[in-house]
Amino acid sequence: MEIIKKLSGMISEEIADAKKYAKCALHYKEDRPELARTFDALSRQEMEHMQVLHNSVVGIIDEAKRSGVVVPPGMMEAWDILHEMHIEAAAEVKAMQAMFRGT
Repeated sequence: MEIIKKLSGMISEEIADAKKYAKCALHYKEDRPELARTFDALSRQEMEHMQVLHNSVVGIIDEAKRSGVVVPPGMMEAWDILHEMHIEAAAEVKAMQAMFRGT
């Protein structure tokens, strides 16, 4: 399932962009608050994109299972590893976003 590999890469890119924007939001929070809010908004949008892509992968996997398609074990193992990495990276971004908002 090449599509899962492609979507996993896109998820990683969205998280990386969200982290980049979150760092900028924190960096400019004091000196340029309006710009910092822009970066925070961009970071949150990237995380929304990540969630949409993640939901697509889950849907593809569920559809394959329901239709009886044999999902190669190696692919599921790779997805499980990538998924765990995505969860950890997303948690880091969410913590940075929370720091920006002071929550």
